[in-house]
Amino acid sequence: MKTAPRQPRPRQTLSGSEPHDTLRKVFGFSTFRPNQERIVQAIVEGRDVFAVMPTGGGKSLCYQLPAVLLPGTCVVISPLIALMKDQVDGAKANGIRAACLNSSLSPEEQAAVQRDLLSGSLDLLYVAPERFALDHFRELLARVDVGLAVVDEAHCISEWGHDFRPDYLSLSALVGLFPDAPVAAFTATATMKVQEDILGKLALRNPLPVRASFDRPNLFYDIRFKDTLSNQLVSLLKSNPGKAGIIYRTSRKSVNETAAMLQAKGFRVLPYHAGLDDEERRRNQEAFIRDEADIIVATIAFGMGIDKSNIRFVIHADLPKSVESYYQETGRAGRDGEPARCTLFFSRSDIPRVRFFIDTIADEAERAKALAALQKVISFASASVCRRKTLLDHFGEEYRQDNCGGCDICLGSRETVDCSVEAQMMLSAVARTEERFGATHIVDIVTGSRNRKILDFGHNRLKTWGVGKERSKKFWRQLVDELLAQKIIAKSEGLYPALYLLDKAAAVLKGETVVEMVRTPDRPLPKAPGGEEGAYDRDLFELLRSLRKEIADEQGVPPYIVFSDRSLRDMATLFPVTAEEMLSVSGVGEVKLERYGRRFLQLIRRHREESPEQSK
Repeated sequence: MKTAPRQPRPRQTLSGSEPHDTLRKVFGFSTFRPNQERIVQAIVEGRDVFAVMPTGGGKSLCYQLPAVLLPGTCVVISPLIALMKDQVDGAKANGIRAACLNSSLSPEEQAAVQRDLLSGSLDLLYVAPERFALDHFRELLARVDVGLAVVDEAHCISEWGHDFRPDYLSLSALVGLFPDAPVAAFTATATMKVQEDILGKLALRNPLPVRASFDRPNLFYDIRFKDTLSNQLVSLLKSNPGKAGIIYRTSRKSVNETAAMLQAKGFRVLPYHAGLDDEERRRNQEAFIRDEADIIVATIAFGMGIDKSNIRFVIHADLPKSVESYYQETGRAGRDGEPARCTLFFSRSDIPRVRFFIDTIADEAERAKALAALQKVISFASASVCRRKTLLDHFGEEYRQDNCGGCDICLGSRETVDCSVEAQMMLSAVARTEERFGATHIVDIVTGSRNRKILDFGHNRLKTWGVGKERSKKFWRQLVDELLAQKIIAKSEGLYPALYLLDKAAAVLKGETVVEMVRTPDRPLPKAPGGEEGAYDRDLFELLRSLRKEIADEQGVPPYIVFSDRSLRDMATLFPVTAEEMLSVSGVGEVKLERYGRRFLQLIRRHREESPEQSK
């Protein structure tokens, strides 16, 4: 059946105060974040938008606020079915009429959403690209007043993006389907090449281009030499007690082993990977989202389906597959704008494992692309320049400050040492064993090990045996990595790779070349910039967290849907005792005040009475 053509939508005219009033009343914020206001203004004026905004930059508000102001329904196409319910719950908590339509709903639930859609009772509708591509769904949309169409995670439409989704190609029809409605596309990570590809495929009409800074000032970047990983993880987690975090591993086996080890140490941790059955995976994710587990150990399958705002750390225990993946995965920390730490444990011994998977890629072009991406990650992890500067440079953004104050390099947690003599010891051991042995055996020689292999080969009689016993094995393993990085030695191919000397080794052995190594001293990690040392009442904060969890459990939503950590910290700083004072707290709008304000105000008043010295 043919549908009558839509009448042209009149250009929306708003008073200058309307977006600001809605921002305050609905979302509880007094000011826009960078770029949000001009994106909102462009959309309500009917203009297409293409925006690259980092995770935590507030992109959802850029279309949710216009969805409240504009007539009709805002249709959001998103690949993240697991995330849609949380997005809908978050919008509803602010008083926005929202729903999702996907395969997780029963037929009866889907029918109810369609009735609300057709009756004009929805401000927001979330759908997956697979549903959008169906003819019968497009026929349904033809009967709806669509006021705005949004493409979330727009990099998925690009073959050059890091998460290409063929179903996204159907979105090239958006402009034709909704000729009178603005179309807005958002992504958190896109190089200039990906951006051009997206714009070409979506055919947006004179869009407002917004390329926000990729800088996440609240994130601290730290890369550490990977040695005894289990001990390193335990130490790091002990410095973040009770905080939410993600640990990424590359394989299901390493996920299970790491999760079991940490559980045995008493941490509230759960595993997540594609090898678990659907129910266990869902249950573990729900426990993490609802603050019933502090830590998830996961493969990269985890993270795209969550919107948890209070993740305080992300740890990469293995090498990420690309700089884009690393940026996106670390971006899951600190989405609430509060300080968070991103730690990568790196050793060159990880590289062959990644190369093994790359070598199994049948398509030659894809294999070359994966290999180039790996080389960029290795360069990022090996470099001794500002981490933030290197990351931003990858996305075509210049970081002009000399010291970011937010990475291990800039805070001086690394030092350069002359290790020319030690390099000569190691190279001599490689030469005297005829370049037939791997790194572990060479380290055992210079540190004076008496293990069976050393004794069987008689290597305890070599002149280099034990010459480096004053240094730790960690030092020598790090030196192997450095010599490999400086192309003084190399590893042979095969199951048991042996070290062998390259041309540069001769100059080192003769003392004609200095070998310097950047080391991480064994001392406490520097604090992240803007750490949580502000003058807020920590006892009250914990009480507020408990109340938030209680309310969230009653309503069947994640705690951060009720209030973010930032909102709770504001309450523990400002001590609001009236409704008007509560509205001055970041993230408290009129609907949330009505729903939750009374119980939080009662708790704050009681705490002030019991601990008056804390609230002065």
